[in-house]
Amino acid sequence: MDDNLLSNIEQELIGIRQLLWGSNIKQEIFKRWSQGFYFSTNEKSALEQAEGGPCAIIAPIQAFILKKLLSDYNGMSFRYRVTEEVQHKVLVNALCEILQQCSVGSYYVVVLKNYKVDVDSSGPSVINGEDNNSDMDTTSALDAKVFHNNLKVRLFPLMEDVQKYYNENIDSLKAQFGVLLFLYSVIATKGLESVKSECDVTDPLIDETYGYGSQSLINLMITGKGVTYVWDNFQDVGGLKLRGLDRQSEIGFITLMEHLRYCTVGSFYKNPIHPIWVLGSETHLTVLFSDEKLLVSPETKSEEARRVFKSFDPDGNNFINVSSLRDVLSALSLVSDQQYVNIMTKKLDSENLGIILLNEFMDEFFPKEESSVPDMFQLIHYNGLARSNVSKQVQYHYGSAILLESDLKSINDSDPMLTCLQTKWPNIEVQWCDNITPSLN
Repeated sequence: MDDNLLSNIEQELIGIRQLLWGSNIKQEIFKRWSQGFYFSTNEKSALEQAEGGPCAIIAPIQAFILKKLLSDYNGMSFRYRVTEEVQHKVLVNALCEILQQCSVGSYYVVVLKNYKVDVDSSGPSVINGEDNNSDMDTTSALDAKVFHNNLKVRLFPLMEDVQKYYNENIDSLKAQFGVLLFLYSVIATKGLESVKSECDVTDPLIDETYGYGSQSLINLMITGKGVTYVWDNFQDVGGLKLRGLDRQSEIGFITLMEHLRYCTVGSFYKNPIHPIWVLGSETHLTVLFSDEKLLVSPETKSEEARRVFKSFDPDGNNFINVSSLRDVLSALSLVSDQQYVNIMTKKLDSENLGIILLNEFMDEFFPKEESSVPDMFQLIHYNGLARSNVSKQVQYHYGSAILLESDLKSINDSDPMLTCLQTKWPNIEVQWCDNITPSLN
């Protein structure tokens, strides 16, 4: 039975290749994605990204690594206590957590047929029975065709088995095709048809021209669901019900593209379970995180009211049409019979403009507004591309954030980082270390 399953999955690899790359794979793009998982020598807990492209895999994995470290240590105390053993532990934990989100039972780990790594702590690793250090040319020269012709799948019934396998074959994760092999493992574990059914588009998950990962791929890595959109649940667009996230995410996601009106990020992503967010720009993914747990504490009633109100205000104008008032009140479990709604409409729209302002609504129903979020907190930014870091080395960049009392946000197109953060915290200001704003790109 297992042999038949493996045979079917290995046949499915052809479809996975098509789903990821399309009909033709550009060798230059394939080369950019052909890297292993390795940590910065300057920031021991931070993965490095060699070239543009695989941030769709590396940034979410980095987010799950940080989730584990922030949980196991007191705040940022882990920063100078990360050994190679800890690196291996948190990397394997992150990969397994992502696979677990995708699994409906068994786990499928994709490996290279002729690329076997035997871990021997007393000496160099062995590949194809030869010294790893003697000749890597045959492996590094693999093109896309040879790579795909040599893929095979290993079936594991339990997560403990996957964890054991990765721990015993950690060098295969660190080798040249570690990122790609894990990506294929994610889709094989999720199931090709399952991923395709969640995607609403027919384009490849890796852009054929520029090599960037699609939003569906990003969502798959963060949440285990390869949906195309980032809003909550379903939205009706032109009569079509388009699917977004169906639950609060472990890791958050906010993006500059929301400010540019290319998408609407829902509460499930903006308010994750852990204070860690993958940040999106037009071309790259980075990670923002904090050791302040109150950033993700349960919503107060007034925070819920603001969120619900804004769900009826997709353009971010801080007002709704009077026709939406009843739905807002109903969603908040407030009195919503028509007679009461008519009375409140006259009160909140005394000038008959046909709109109800957010501040007027909050003053009426939640006059003593409370907030679970502190006014000041620390933010830390990670960018896996060394060239995009301040010192041209991958290092965490610290900032001190403050939430201003005013709801009016200053739009500054020359500061994409602030603009991105304001899609989550409209009234935020951040003083970054050394007055240098980290790059989203």
